[in-house]
Amino acid sequence: MINGAVLQGILIPFLGTALGAGLVLFMRNELNPILQRALTGFAAGVMVAASIWSLLIPAMDQSAGLGKFAFVPAVIGFMAGIFLLLLLDHVIPHMHMNSEETEGIHTNWSKNIMLVLAVTLHNIPEGMAVGIVYAGWISGNEKISAMGALALALGIAIQNFPEGAIISMPLHQQGLSKGKALLYGVLSGAVEPLGAIAMIVLSRWIGPLLPVFLSFAAGAMIYVVVEELIPEMSEGKHSNIGTIVFALGFCLMMTLDVALG
Repeated sequence: MINGAVLQGILIPFLGTALGAGLVLFMRNELNPILQRALTGFAAGVMVAASIWSLLIPAMDQSAGLGKFAFVPAVIGFMAGIFLLLLLDHVIPHMHMNSEETEGIHTNWSKNIMLVLAVTLHNIPEGMAVGIVYAGWISGNEKISAMGALALALGIAIQNFPEGAIISMPLHQQGLSKGKALLYGVLSGAVEPLGAIAMIVLSRWIGPLLPVFLSFAAGAMIYVVVEELIPEMSEGKHSNIGTIVFALGFCLMMTLDVALG
């Protein structure tokens, strides 16, 4: 079921996270706050574009047979993705970067663990998105191509690279050794191939529900953007850098999807 091309595709986003986390081994100083906002804005732009071009538009195209009601599967899936991430946000203990307030159920876990869990939480829908698109391709859906699936995997890997650095470098600054900071950064991305594989295993049952599943992944990704990434790119002294780099990330992902899809 999972051939070489599919395996490579679902590992690409994880590789992006691992390489980004590896920057902690070579950079001595902590990330500049402006640079961190720029990287977060870039990630947000890529995720929004991927949600639209790689997930929502294909979902509605595949529901064209419903005529004026082609939006229904997309709406159902999108809202399901939003509410699932909302539930996970309230259940999984985590802490966002530059915050001392914990979220989710109360635990005595360390701050470092909860910072990693915050990143892991928003890596879940990214892995699911890649897996769902590859599942559609494996199932023979004529509207999903191998290059289109690869474009999504590459786009998410590109935005995962700065995210890997954003998690590993602050952990090192808080006292973890470079090796442990790297390990935590890599582990935060391990959920992506696992989520992708889960979707591919379910591919034989996805079939007619593919538009719903595509939209589900889009909703989960948009939740992460609105709940976490946009607030992080806008905090601190006013700056337009987050908005500008958001636009660059959006355009890059849109270009990848159209050029390769």
